[in-house]
This record gives sequence, C-alpha cells and structure tokens, in this order.
Amino acid sequence: MKRKYTFSIIMFILFEMIAITLWLTKDNLFYMLNFSYIGTCLALGTALFTAGKNYARHFVQLAVGSYMLLYLGIISQENMQIEGFWYYLFLGTFEAATIHYAIAKIFGPLIFGRGWCGYACWTAMILDFLPFKRPQKPRVKKLGILRYVMFVCSLALVSGLFLMKVAHLEKIMFYLFLLGNAFYYIVGIALAYI
Repeated sequence: MKRKYTFSIIMFILFEMIAITLWLTKDNLFYMLNFSYIGTCLALGTALFTAGKNYARHFVQLAVGSYMLLYLGIISQENMQIEGFWYYLFLGTFEAATIHYAIAKIFGPLIFGRGWCGYACWTAMILDFLPFKRPQKPRVKKLGILRYVMFVCSLALVSGLFLMKVAHLEKIMFYLFLLGNAFYYIVGIALAYI
C-alpha cells in the first residue's frame, strides 16, 4: 500500500525541502507556508489520482490555482504571468513570478513531464470545467508558434517599459496580470461555446 503512494510522498518531501530551504535562506516565513501548502495539495492530489479518484486534478487545480490567482495574483498584486517573470527578473528580485516559472515551467516539466503545469494552473482551473468537444481532426500544428510569439512579445513589452523608465511599473504589471487573465478566460470561454 505504501509503495502505491511513493510518488505523493516524494512530492510532499520535495516541496517541504524547497519550503525549508527558501525559508532559511531568505529569512521569510512566507516561503515555508507557501510551499508547504502547495506541496501538500499536490501530494494529496497525486494520492487521490493514484487511488483512482476522478476529481483529483480538479481538487489540485482549485486548491492551488485559486490560491495563486486570488492570493498571490490579486491580493498580493504580483503578476504571475510571463510579463511578471520578466519584470522581476529584470529587477533582480526573487519573487513569486520567478519562483513560479522556475518550478512550474522549467524544473517541474523536466522532472514530471508536460502535464505538470496544467495540473495546478489557475487558467486551466476555469477552462477545464467548460464543455469542450474533442476535435474531429488533428490540431493545426502551425498554431504552436503562438507560444513563442507571446514569449517574445512579453519580453519586448517589459523591456520597452524598463527602457522608457515608465513610472508606476509595479502597478502596470498588476493591471497586465488582470487584463491577461481576463483575455485568457474570455477567449477560452468563447472557444468552448463555439
């Protein structure tokens, strides 16, 4: 029985190691609470998945996705999108967006595979509950280039804002977070019902 849940235990231990390391090196209790919460939710979700529970992914998406969207994004006003990553990277600070991209977009997928990010994503949290049809034909492969276009456009936008020395840049990053998420949700919901 224990062997069945080994992955969940490893997931929990991995996140606790990250939590303790960041808490001690940054001398900030937030990191301990943040990564302990996310690790516990992910470990519980993977245990539920291993036990064959159909709601496992939705549990993790709601628990982690709503925490990241509502608390980190809206209440703490941190841009957790790619623009926020570039912003904090250019500032040279180690904030939620840089941590998010390191764990969710780089190291997580390298270790756990492509589905890693969508398992706790705040965008997928909403869009996965929408009615969607299975496509009859394969997707158009040419659209995959859009992710690279968005990556470059985000870099260009934040670089331009920094180069122009725009005032109130942190507030602009927050509004970009809100607008970006609203755009994703509107487009996703519209596509689900087309």
